[in-house]
Amino acid sequence: MNLVDLQGKRILVTQADAFMGPVLCEVLAEYGATVIADSDTLLTPECIASLIQKAGHIDVLIANLAVPAPNTQAVNVTDDEWDSVFAHLVTPLPRLVRAVLPQMIERRAGKILLMGSASALRGMKRRSTYSAARGAQLAYVQSVGVEMASLNIQVNAIAQNLVENPTYFPPEVQALPAFQERIRWEVPLGRLVSAREDASFAAYLCTTAANCFVGQTFPVCGGWVPR
Repeated sequence: MNLVDLQGKRILVTQADAFMGPVLCEVLAEYGATVIADSDTLLTPECIASLIQKAGHIDVLIANLAVPAPNTQAVNVTDDEWDSVFAHLVTPLPRLVRAVLPQMIERRAGKILLMGSASALRGMKRRSTYSAARGAQLAYVQSVGVEMASLNIQVNAIAQNLVENPTYFPPEVQALPAFQERIRWEVPLGRLVSAREDASFAAYLCTTAANCFVGQTFPVCGGWVPR
C-alpha cells in the first residue's frame, strides 16, 4: 500500500530554486503531483497576489522560504539585519496564506505546509535573528492550523536542520572536517538527513493520509532536537 499518492493534486512550491525547493519539486512530481514551481523572492504583496492568481487551483501550498542565516552576536544585530531576515522569512508567509485560503475555504479542502527550521526549537549562538524569524513562522502555523482545522484545511510545518540542501549545507560545507566532526558529536543519527528523506516526508504530509495533523511542527533533524 502506497501512503503517498498525489495524483491529481496541484502543489505550489515557493522559492523552488532554493533551500528544499529543487528536491521537493522532483519528489512531488514522482508521486504524481502537478507541481507549480515559483522562484520569486516574494517581497511584495503584489508579487504574491500575482503568483496565486496565475497558479489558479492550488490543492497544497508549500511555503519554502529561505535566506542565508546571519552569524551575528546578539549585541551586534542591527535593525537592518533584523528587518531583512523577517522580510524574507516571516512577512511573506501570512501574505501567501491570506491569498490562498479563500479558494481552500470555498472547497472545504486544502493543505499548507511550511518548510521551517529547527533553529526555533533549540538555542544557537549567533543565530538570534534567524531563530527568532523561524520561531515566528512556527507560532503562526500553529495558530492558523487550529483555526482552519474545522474547515478541512490542514496547516503544518516541518522544522528541519542538518538536512542536505544547497542553501544551508552545500557540498563544500559538508566536506569541511570541522563540519563532519560536528555531525559526529551533535547529531544522534550520525549523518545529515538526506534531501529526499525530508522531501518524502513533506510529500506524505501533502496527502489525505495526513489529514489528522493540525497546526503541528515536525522536527526533521536526525535527533538534533528531540521534540
